[in-house]
Amino acid sequence: MEKKLDIQQFKGQFRLPKFAIPKRYDLTLKPDLSACTFSGSVQVDLSIDKVTYFLVLNSLDLQIHHVSFTDSENKKYCPSDVVLEADDEILVLVFDDTLPAGDGVLWISFSGVLNDHFVGFYRGTYVDGGVKKNMACTQFEPADARRCLPCWDEPALKATFKVTVEVPSELTALSNMPAIQETVNGHLKTVYFEESSTMSTYLVAVVVGLFDHIEDTTASGIKVRAYCPVGKAHQGKFALDIAVKSLDIFTEYFSMPYPLPKLDMVAVPDFSGGAMENYGLITFCEIELIYDELHSGASRKQWMTIVVTHEVAHQWFGNLVTMEWWTHLWLNEGFATWISYLVTDRLFPEWKIWTQFVQGTTSGLCLDALEQSHPIEVEVHHARSVLEIFDAISYEKGSVVIRMLQSYLGADIFQRSLSTYMKRYAGKNTKTEDLWSVLSEESGIQVNSMMDAWTKRKGYPVISVKSKDNTLEFEQSQFLSSGSFGDGQWTVPISLCLGSYNRTKNFFLERQVRSVDISELLHSSDSNLSSSKENDQGKCEEHSWVKVNIEQIGFYRVKYDDKLAAQLRKAIEENCLSETDKFGVLDDTFALCEACQLPFSSLLSLMDVYRKEFDYIVLSRLIKVCYDVAHISNESFPYSVNELKQFFINLLLFSAEKLGWESVSEESHLNKLMRKEVLMALATFGHSETHKEAMNRFQAFLDDRNSPLLSADTKRAAYIAVMRNTSSTNRTGYDSLLKLYRESDEIQEQEHILRSLASSSDPSMVLESLNLLLSDEIHDQDSLYLLSGISSEAHETAWSWLKENWDLIPYKSGFGMQPSRYIRRIVSPDFIVFSQLSTLEEADEVEAFFANRLKPTFTMTLKQSIEKIRIKARWVESIKQEQSLPELIKSLASRE
Repeated sequence: MEKKLDIQQFKGQFRLPKFAIPKRYDLTLKPDLSACTFSGSVQVDLSIDKVTYFLVLNSLDLQIHHVSFTDSENKKYCPSDVVLEADDEILVLVFDDTLPAGDGVLWISFSGVLNDHFVGFYRGTYVDGGVKKNMACTQFEPADARRCLPCWDEPALKATFKVTVEVPSELTALSNMPAIQETVNGHLKTVYFEESSTMSTYLVAVVVGLFDHIEDTTASGIKVRAYCPVGKAHQGKFALDIAVKSLDIFTEYFSMPYPLPKLDMVAVPDFSGGAMENYGLITFCEIELIYDELHSGASRKQWMTIVVTHEVAHQWFGNLVTMEWWTHLWLNEGFATWISYLVTDRLFPEWKIWTQFVQGTTSGLCLDALEQSHPIEVEVHHARSVLEIFDAISYEKGSVVIRMLQSYLGADIFQRSLSTYMKRYAGKNTKTEDLWSVLSEESGIQVNSMMDAWTKRKGYPVISVKSKDNTLEFEQSQFLSSGSFGDGQWTVPISLCLGSYNRTKNFFLERQVRSVDISELLHSSDSNLSSSKENDQGKCEEHSWVKVNIEQIGFYRVKYDDKLAAQLRKAIEENCLSETDKFGVLDDTFALCEACQLPFSSLLSLMDVYRKEFDYIVLSRLIKVCYDVAHISNESFPYSVNELKQFFINLLLFSAEKLGWESVSEESHLNKLMRKEVLMALATFGHSETHKEAMNRFQAFLDDRNSPLLSADTKRAAYIAVMRNTSSTNRTGYDSLLKLYRESDEIQEQEHILRSLASSSDPSMVLESLNLLLSDEIHDQDSLYLLSGISSEAHETAWSWLKENWDLIPYKSGFGMQPSRYIRRIVSPDFIVFSQLSTLEEADEVEAFFANRLKPTFTMTLKQSIEKIRIKARWVESIKQEQSLPELIKSLASRE
């Protein structure tokens, strides 16, 4: 009884006790793909710190069969009690005799189910000769290794792993390390893998399936392979090339060789995320690894490059050096995000990828403007809640803060610091403070004093700028989309230029308010300008415009007084600003307008200035603002929506006419991206000429699937136009698209269709599409494609569908990130292309519905979603007060 009571001390704890530390795992797994079960055994070399009656480790959804412990003197101990605590996800082994301090070996045999939820050791499927068959795959991050084997499932408890698997002899078995031996026994084979380097449990991986592969070797002799569906190995070549080049670049950048003998990349048909950086065995959702020139557009090629470089970067930042606990997740994800852009820029400088980095900045700014946001370094208590911080704060805000710091310290010092950091902590675990310490040593600057506010506190500032004679007055305050007042204060790196990018000033805003004398800038001249630019520059200088946060390097927003804002609008009109700064002015204005700090009319007037825009990144942001404005207008002044859409069409016609539907020889990558987004927007807003052309091209494609009239970059626009002309009384287009989906074996084509299928203006057609998610016809991970395209006319239908089917979703789509993704896509998508709830009554309804359905995996996501609805509702009411809007919209719509 006394020991039973002692077990209580281990319950309700979010970290394991540290009196026993694993050093080595010898793991054997035997999946039964017919029965969808597995059995296994594990021997764990332990170091016991002090005598104990207990061993406590993690286990979930496993049956424990036999357990024994052998000490260093070969004395065997068997537990008197084996206690599985499902709520705490722990296994407590109780012994009658104390286990001595020192080394020992724990042996456990166990079994489990190959689940259908994309976590732990799970079942996937593949098609072989038209027959669907089972395969097996692992997904352990963040805390699901415990679903596959009893283990110390925390990042800091690193160990080496010796893995053995018994699988059908015709299948390929992969793990983190190379196979060193295979023995065949009838229809089964046993594959023995080399023992791994020290790593965290969440990075262990096993994949069993049928694949073809291609391979290449890095300059330093590392073998890299891409495993693809049978018959599609050639479609892995682009990703393979990126991985090989990335390994060489990272080896040079970190002055640290890749630490394993091989790197495998595997396309997994059933996978919950985009990719997972398992040490030496990166798993990908198929579409993230498979590239086909005919079916993969420019945006897919670009995204694949970023994803592959991101996952390869993790082999250093995350795998070699690992965060001590999930509080420091951003050290993994923020750095991998930032450096993936650095490497992509080296590989494809013509893509101008750093200009597109600001799109991620916007994602971080939007989420961090919520009262329900969280710091970059966020306390994580429940293992399941870790999933919620794989978000725009850890990834995008983390990466922007890193870039902001690199810009301040300088690229050389920053790179040298990272190299030192890698060498010092290779094979170990770190906290944020460890990185700051190295950066401080190398730079001679106390980095932590500057950066703590950015990583330990949620939110960011809006910098209000006012002009007075030869002085600019700066004031910082926390920016919140709700319009509430925060009390945060940051050390803000301010950069500004005045009338020219050759007249700049940089300083730190460390207090709430600071005045800066710009008389020297006002009276300086640009001696470095070439004669060809002098006329344009002179025109720009006439207005003495001021742009703060040059190139959007800083993680903050800027609010200008009326005079400065007017000068900036003129500078944009006369093309004086860079594309990232034009993006920034529009992005900040939209955010300030949404927070009711600027009138809606000022946003519309600014948008009108972008009529002749032809920079991809600016046009992309303009289009997303149009989507958002269209939605909010449906609620605030529905009688002007058609005129507003005409205004949006007029804004885009200049670029649409320059781009056309057909790609031209030697066309830039950015033009291909731009064509896709512009045509999709025109199709969404109901431009009749775009619809007519799209329908003709779609019919030609139906008649001949090899028709060149629909490229991978224009299919989405055509499919949206088809669906916008589809209804329950005219469903020909819907049936044609669904037939295309069912007949295609190209995942890229399936994605194009799914992203368009719910874009009909008829809610009954959208409902029919949503119901497909409950069938086996759509891969569970592909549900997000369909959810991302729900039309604005069907947002109430989508919400009703979610409520009616909520209890089915976790069982259909898994217990990981999927439920929170359903909430984000239907209740409050980050960028409103189509549906979103936006009334206080709807916010109350969402809150009431989930009151008794909360889970740690989506509690924070839900609170953020409800807050977003209330923000939209507040904005709607503010817009309704602007009595002059109808006249302004009519005027804007009538302009050619």
